[in-house]
Amino acid sequence: MTRRAASDGVVGMILIEQLVKRHGTRTVLDRVGFRAVPGRVTAFLGPNGAGKSSTLRILLGLDRPDGGRATLDGHRYRELASPLRTVGSMLDGSGAHRSRTARAHLAWVARSNGIGRHRIDAVLDRVGLTEHARVRVGRYSLGMGQRLGLATALLGEPAILVLDEPVNGLDPDGIRWIRGLLRGHADAGGTVLLSSHLISEVAGLADDIVMIAGGRIIATGPLAEVTRGYADLEDAFFALTAEQATR
Repeated sequence: MTRRAASDGVVGMILIEQLVKRHGTRTVLDRVGFRAVPGRVTAFLGPNGAGKSSTLRILLGLDRPDGGRATLDGHRYRELASPLRTVGSMLDGSGAHRSRTARAHLAWVARSNGIGRHRIDAVLDRVGLTEHARVRVGRYSLGMGQRLGLATALLGEPAILVLDEPVNGLDPDGIRWIRGLLRGHADAGGTVLLSSHLISEVAGLADDIVMIAGGRIIATGPLAEVTRGYADLEDAFFALTAEQATR
């Protein structure tokens, strides 16, 4: 994992500040703000359509905000000299062309980012795809596609991981495996930000919680703080999102 000093002295921090995004007359994000810090797993939770993907797309330079800013290591994504060495991301599955093999996909990504080919075998092994490396992606199951997406995110040995619905399509063993991988990344000093609408699947992994509903942040803080007064994270999530819906 490579580490680089941010301009504000905090290495590996994700900072979202007052993000606003509009589609026509509809406000998708309404002054969204939170942070994800090194050494911790931050779960970004909300129902479908709440604004999770819009926030992550702005963070990763895929969309422009109408207000506010989102930075990685103190820099906007487009300012990063070598993005894959700073942040590994997974949005909408693997992103690989269905006719390519996993190895060919990773080789193309590695070449385009100046990453050595030795990393290809390393990440294939780490996500359990070595035996399927020469299978065309179009033949992959949803869970295998998720594993390939994670392999791509890990290719540059980034300090920061940003993952959208990473447990989607994984069986129970796969979910346990990805929990261990992400926990290990955070324990080694990395930053993990993962979005999900599957509350129970991330409850045993997250250190910090950010909840969004209707494009607004409705709760943020350490897991114990957010769930105080509720039976568990799922109970807190449904109570807080229901309260937001009535406003």
